[in-house]
Amino acid sequence: MRIAVAMSGGVDSSVAAALLQAQGHDVVGVTLQQWPRDDSDEAARHGGCCSLNAVEDARRVATLLDIPYYCWNLEREFGERVIEPFHRAYLEGRTPNPCMRCNAFVRFDLMLSRVLELGFDRLATGHYARVVQGAGGPELHSAVDDAKDQSYMLYHLDHERLGRIVFPLGGMTKLEVREHAREFGLPVANKAESQEICFVPRGQTARYLSSRLPVSAGAVVDTSGRELGTHRGTALYTVGQRSGFGDLAEPGPWYVLRVEARENRIVVGRREELGVRDVALESVTFIDGSAAEPLPCEARLRYHAPAIRAVYEGGRLTLEEPFLGAAPGQAAVLYSGSRVLGGGIIAAA
Repeated sequence: MRIAVAMSGGVDSSVAAALLQAQGHDVVGVTLQQWPRDDSDEAARHGGCCSLNAVEDARRVATLLDIPYYCWNLEREFGERVIEPFHRAYLEGRTPNPCMRCNAFVRFDLMLSRVLELGFDRLATGHYARVVQGAGGPELHSAVDDAKDQSYMLYHLDHERLGRIVFPLGGMTKLEVREHAREFGLPVANKAESQEICFVPRGQTARYLSSRLPVSAGAVVDTSGRELGTHRGTALYTVGQRSGFGDLAEPGPWYVLRVEARENRIVVGRREELGVRDVALESVTFIDGSAAEPLPCEARLRYHAPAIRAVYEGGRLTLEEPFLGAAPGQAAVLYSGSRVLGGGIIAAA
């Protein structure tokens, strides 16, 4: 087949390209130029999967494999579909997942559409997930390597798109992928993992947000409304956080229970108060298009969080055991064993 490989410059996508070429496919490498070029030099140099360095590493691998290589500029679209919603979500007191939005609205939307328009049969990526042919069509399953599994990030995919996507690494461990990279002689065999948010300098999320969003100090209160201290701006906090409050009137530890952006207020409590069993979801989608309700499932409410047995019905999840720190804006992904059924965004808990 003719396969376009999304090459991020890392070891995973590089090995994906090498494996597909070794299997006899006609492979072309494509990197998405998404980083804001007028943004900080630090983000451009160390921004991970879409940085300037990543493009050069991807180009080196493509040259070594002797495959055509292209860099597509989607900076404007990335800004509109990922960065701007990221900013808005924090202003609304939510905790967004920009990598998930990138997969849903850039990589497996704009990029996949362009790949198919250009006559390719498939789009391949270095994601750790598996596409399995089921009785009703292609299914999305978690990867063999639990520690690297990325199926949580891909719950929005449907049958049509899954039928056009290849995940060559889904049946491998990270150790096996690095061994393959050394066997192929890839220059990125020992390259470190990229950071999670490509447009935010490593470890500087609060600094990034405070330099771009209107933030102002406000009250930190407990669940009875009693004022305990002052916060630095609601956009700098997320549910479950237990630092960044300064000195409060009573000794901690205190955890963020709610971010009330409209009132410019942070509600804190003790760890046991974080536990929730009833979660409201929005923008729910299913890979099969729909699901019979009530739907018994296992729900994952944070990336790499343990799955909890649950029942989904009418836009709500009822969990069999409490989950600590369900943050509005994060995804709740529904599984049946290793199979991803679908998911949605946490609206309230």
